[in-house]
Amino acid sequence: MFGGRVESWNLRDTHMMETLEALLAHLRQVSGTARAVVWAHNSHLGDARATQMGDGGELNLGQLVREKYGPDAFLVGFTTHAGAVTAASNWDEPARRKRVRPSIAGSHERLFHEVGLERFLLLLRAPSMREALREPRLERAIGVIYRPETERLSHYFRARLPDQFDAVLHIDETSALEPLEQWAHDEIDLPETYPSGM
Repeated sequence: MFGGRVESWNLRDTHMMETLEALLAHLRQVSGTARAVVWAHNSHLGDARATQMGDGGELNLGQLVREKYGPDAFLVGFTTHAGAVTAASNWDEPARRKRVRPSIAGSHERLFHEVGLERFLLLLRAPSMREALREPRLERAIGVIYRPETERLSHYFRARLPDQFDAVLHIDETSALEPLEQWAHDEIDLPETYPSGM
């Protein structure tokens, strides 16, 4: 639609930043002060400059927030070794409950699994933690789409975790999100311009 994946991705995350700034401006106008918590996928919230995405020219909300707010921004990532997820196999397909394959050797997720704890929080601003995790490793990204059959190619990328996030919460085995309502794509009344909404 916009000439390529990188251009489309950058436009979307720049729009997320513009929306966040508009919300913060509104809150400051109403109450005199503003703070925000943004809940999104790791690939949007971790600083892209510390990832293979950034090497390919992609930026993201986490990067833009850090560039604007510096140390006042606090980026938190989530990782898992295995479990279940609710995701589609392709865009515009219904979400299904899927088993998450165990993380692969050489990944951050496998390293965290080998710690042997069910869940833990890593504060990555600590110098000792930055040093211990400074080398790039594979990181898994599972979002709206999950394709276990091509997982290494579809969902792993290289990242320097302490440069990407300020903290990481690892949950070794996750549970799939359960939808509040079950409905079929064909049963709802979508506008003719779906998914663009124009």
